[in-house]
Amino acid sequence: MKQTFYSNGKLLLSGEYVILDGASGIAIPTKYGQSLEISLAKTEGIYWKSLDEKGGVWFEGTFTFETGMLADTDHNETSKILLNILKAANRLNPNFFDENRSCNVITRLHFPRTWGLGTSSTLINNIAQWAQVDAFQLLGDSFGGSGYDIAAAQNDTPILYQLEKSPKITLVSLPWGFIDQLFFVHLNQKQDSKEGIARYKSAMVDKKVFAEIDAINKSLLVCNSLPQFEALLEHHERIISEVIQLPTIKTERFSDYTRSIKSLGAWGGDFVLATGGETEKDYFRQKGYLTILDFNNMLK
Repeated sequence: MKQTFYSNGKLLLSGEYVILDGASGIAIPTKYGQSLEISLAKTEGIYWKSLDEKGGVWFEGTFTFETGMLADTDHNETSKILLNILKAANRLNPNFFDENRSCNVITRLHFPRTWGLGTSSTLINNIAQWAQVDAFQLLGDSFGGSGYDIAAAQNDTPILYQLEKSPKITLVSLPWGFIDQLFFVHLNQKQDSKEGIARYKSAMVDKKVFAEIDAINKSLLVCNSLPQFEALLEHHERIISEVIQLPTIKTERFSDYTRSIKSLGAWGGDFVLATGGETEKDYFRQKGYLTILDFNNMLK
């Protein structure tokens, strides 16, 4: 008998960095996600295979039970991370290993790993479903983070997310009648969020910043004018730029762009949100940024 689980990818539209300390953020689940399939193996152990969006194997590993505990036989960085997640799941559900001593596991990504849509968060949420444990707890016991990506993995509509004593998740609709003027551009590099988070954590953040970001989010969720939307994005960019002491992506790379650009998630890589039409898309193409997705083609 096979079990199959699926989780949505994510993009954080607002609240990057400050969402870690309780500010709100708007996140969307993406059409692209990751599945996890479990089937019975002939011999004891967990036999793992991870496939990319083209069906190619990007990781393969074997985990064996030695003296009752799961052990990594490959000893590479990916297998160590995966072993840590599986052990954390077993701590949350002590029956997990007992019930899955002989299994084949196949994960399938529906997006390129370089896109930064949540290779890790979709994995965490899928393993949590498999182990029947709380995904937010599993995240906290393994990777850490605000948890907005787990919330996006579990919901099929945009969310307003806030980390208080526990995650506060509000399902929202986006009243943007100009959504055909919004698109995502991949910056041809994957950003390590740990570096950006470390920079943020070392900053002295005035609590008034959180209130400003919350006010921007409230305005975004009732915004029906593209010029107002662009003004809100640019205000958000200036605030975060001051907090982490880095130039905005527009200042750094696209200073001659005539419309608005907003960094998403960790600054410096992955996707940005831009406003405009075909002329503006051509601007990015001419600069070598060829992965461009319309907002509606990204949003689940």
